[in-house]
Amino acid sequence: MITNLIILTLVLVGGSLGYNFFPELMDFIPSVPAWIANPIVGLILGAAIFYLLSFQVIKPIERAIKKIEGFFSTLSVAYVIFGSVGAVIGLILAILISIPLAALNMIFVSNVLPLILAVFFAYIGFQFATSRREEIRRLFTRVQKQEDNGVMERKEGDPFRKYKILDTSTIIDGRILDVTKAGFLEGTFVISQHVLQELQYIADSSDSLKRVRGRRGLDILNALQKEEKIEVQMDDSPLPESDEVDMKLVHLAKKMDGVVVTNDYNLNKVAEFQKVPVLNINELANAVKPVVIPGETMRVMVVKNGTERSQGVAYLDDGTMVVVEEGQHYMNKSVTVVVTSALQTNAGRMIFAKMEHSQKGIDDGKETK
Repeated sequence: MITNLIILTLVLVGGSLGYNFFPELMDFIPSVPAWIANPIVGLILGAAIFYLLSFQVIKPIERAIKKIEGFFSTLSVAYVIFGSVGAVIGLILAILISIPLAALNMIFVSNVLPLILAVFFAYIGFQFATSRREEIRRLFTRVQKQEDNGVMERKEGDPFRKYKILDTSTIIDGRILDVTKAGFLEGTFVISQHVLQELQYIADSSDSLKRVRGRRGLDILNALQKEEKIEVQMDDSPLPESDEVDMKLVHLAKKMDGVVVTNDYNLNKVAEFQKVPVLNINELANAVKPVVIPGETMRVMVVKNGTERSQGVAYLDDGTMVVVEEGQHYMNKSVTVVVTSALQTNAGRMIFAKMEHSQKGIDDGKETK
C-alpha cells in the first residue's frame, strides 16, 4: 500500500512539473513544433520520467517513512497532541507579531524575520506544552470538576492519587496485572520512558535469564494496555539528570502528585524518605496471605533439608516456607503437620510445624499420665 502511494505521489508531482514548466523550457530550443511544446505533452513526459525514477528512490523513501513511524510510535498520544497544540499557538503568536513587521517594508525585517519568529515560537510552544502537559491537564480537570460539582480532583488530605507510577521490578514481577484485574487498583498507570528503555535493555541482554525477565516485562506491559478497564499512559517528560531510574521515578511521582508502585525494598525506602507514597506489591501479598494459628493442621510436601538437623522444608501454594521438625525423614512425601508458630520477616513469612503423629504421641502420653 505504501509503495503504491509513493509511486502515485511521484507521478502526480512529475506530471504537475511537466505541465507547468515543460512549455517554458521548449521556448529555449529553436524550431520546436508547437504540438511538442504543449502542456499535455509535458504532463505525460513528466509523469513518465518520475514513474521510472520512483523505482530508484522508493526503497530509501520507505526506510525514511519507517524510521519516522518508529519515532512517533515511541511517543505517547498526549505528548503529540499537547506538542501540536503548543506549536499551533506559537505560530499564531508569530503571525500576530509579523503583521506590524510586514508594514515596515524592510527586506530583512519584513520577509526574513517573520520566518525566524515562526520557527522560534513554534519550538517554544511545543516544548512548553509537552513539558507542562500534566500541569495543564490537571488545571483543566480541576476547572471542570469545580464547574460540575464544586469538587477538585483530589481534596487536601485525600489519600487517593490518580497516577500510579510503575517501576521495572513491578512490571517484570507480573502480579500487578492480576491485582489490577481483580479491581484492587484504580486510576492511571504511568510508564516512564526510562522504565521502558530499561526493560528493552534487559530484554536485549546477552544473559538468557535477564533476557527472559525483560521479555516477560514487555509482555506484561502489552497485557496491561489491552485491558479495557485499565488506563495506561506513557510519560516521556524531561526529568532531572540521574543515572538511577529509581530517582527519576521518585521525581516523576512528585511532579504528577502520584504514587510509586514497586516491590523493590530499596526504592520503597528512598521514596518514603522523600515523602512520596508507595504501594508495595510484596507487602500486599503478605497482607492477603491466610493467617495460620498454632495448632492448625495442614498437608504439605517436604522438598528439601532444613538448616538444622532432621529439619525438612516445604512450601505452600503462595510460596510461604514451612519448616517441619523431623521432616528430613519424609523427603518428597506429602505429610500432615501441625503448626507450632509463625514468623514474619522482610522476605516474607515462615511457618514452623511438627509432624502430626508426634503431636498425637505427646497428647496420648499426657492422657495416659
